[in-house]
Amino acid sequence: MIKSMKTFLNRLLSVMLMMTIASCVSETSEVNAQPSTYMGKTLVAYYSYTGNCRDIVDALTSKITADVIEIKPAEKGLRYEANGYALGKQLLNAIKAAPDDEASYPAIDPVSVSLQGYDNIIIVTPLWWSQMAAIMQAYLFSYGPQMAGKHIGLVVSSSSSSIGQVVADCRRLVPDATWMGDALWINDGNRSRMPSLVDEWLAKQDFQTSAEIKNMFITIDGQAQRVALTNNEATKALVERLQEGPVTVTLSSNGDFEIWGALGFSLPTDNRQINAVAGDVILYNGNNICIMYGQNSWSYTHLGRIEGLTEAELRSFLKAGQSNIAVTLSFTEEITAIHDAPAQTSKNTFYSLDGRRIGRSANGAFIANGKKVIL
Repeated sequence: MIKSMKTFLNRLLSVMLMMTIASCVSETSEVNAQPSTYMGKTLVAYYSYTGNCRDIVDALTSKITADVIEIKPAEKGLRYEANGYALGKQLLNAIKAAPDDEASYPAIDPVSVSLQGYDNIIIVTPLWWSQMAAIMQAYLFSYGPQMAGKHIGLVVSSSSSSIGQVVADCRRLVPDATWMGDALWINDGNRSRMPSLVDEWLAKQDFQTSAEIKNMFITIDGQAQRVALTNNEATKALVERLQEGPVTVTLSSNGDFEIWGALGFSLPTDNRQINAVAGDVILYNGNNICIMYGQNSWSYTHLGRIEGLTEAELRSFLKAGQSNIAVTLSFTEEITAIHDAPAQTSKNTFYSLDGRRIGRSANGAFIANGKKVIL
């Protein structure tokens, strides 16, 4: 009886321990969930007077990989909040009176970080008297034009004032950028929930895909072709897998319109009826890849497309009609145009140095017959 009771208690403790571990794993995986590495290179630029914005930046960088720059006023030790933010209001009024005049903005410390390599920029700023803090406005006045074409996110910290004017200030100072989504407002009423609010906000932002990971490369018999990837959950997962290293699969011809076979791993699906045509790269049943050299209509998830080749060139490149074709999928930051160009091209087929198939209409440097030529 005692032995039976001990056995029962041991089993009960084991079950309780397993439940506790499972609970901890579930909570940890949810809290530490990271945005996909498919996201482009990101910079967080912030100004913090009281430390609240610095706390927000800490929460952001615990969730995403990003570089950080702190914007600092050139004149140190000023109390912007003294006498009802008298100095702060004075600076804001000067900007409001002449927003296009550089002399209207307070001086800031030099910023050595170039914005050129960043796809996304998150601006974290306090609110002063319903406007963007003058120090951050000074930074954006100088560097906002360099943010043209980039994806911009905005996080605003305030006591209780709404942030509509801060959003307007940002749009004025960064007029040619793309907004990732609505601004995040952290205030005294929700500051205790700031980490979870940051998490929810990040999940809703449209981060720019890095130019370095918009393409995949398919290599067969030493020839490589660039695949322009579709932006969906399947390709995000595929890129993450390929960042670990190239993947070689064995594909075979099927139905005189595709080569296809098992990937060896599964990807998320977004299946829909697709009229696939020559050049399309397709995910079938979540774990098979199909590369089209003809046409077929089926329920697929679209992965991308080989562009710039005729159907005849695709059939040659993909070894149409053959079986057991070794196909390597890879992701690299850079691939030379010589590798991009097919080894067998007609005398009238030319490729630009970035691998695009073109018609030669002027003298210059081209790829022809797999070699770089200057005409």
